[in-house]
Amino acid sequence: MIAVPHHISPNEYLALEQQSPTRHEYRQGLVYAMAGGSDNHDRIAFNLLSLIDRHLGNSDCRFHSGNVKVNYADNFYYYPDAFVTCDPRDRLDRQIKRYPKLIVEVLSPSTQAFDCGEKFEDCKQLDSLLEYVSNMF
Repeated sequence: MIAVPHHISPNEYLALEQQSPTRHEYRQGLVYAMAGGSDNHDRIAFNLLSLIDRHLGNSDCRFHSGNVKVNYADNFYYYPDAFVTCDPRDRLDRQIKRYPKLIVEVLSPSTQAFDCGEKFEDCKQLDSLLEYVSNMF
């Protein structure tokens, strides 16, 4: 991941993200452009989301793909490959969720170190989080 070389505020990041055709993640003032995924990565994420959808059925829980951000305070905004939230507060914002109970990352050689390291450590700050799953394809 390559960061924009200067710090910006969370509000500046959110404004940038609304205007940009490229998705970015935000961590402690730095903005990172997200790399494009591979066909294997996409297929694994799709299969996982299908399984999660069937498992949740008609429950109050919702799953989300890598197009919705997970946020904690002003520390980070991430796009997990898949996550589940059951908290009704997460229905108030269509683009940002703050109370996931499950986060799943499909790892690739280029993302493994970050997803299993700093990103995992950051996500552990979420009181609602029960499971963080990462798997290499």
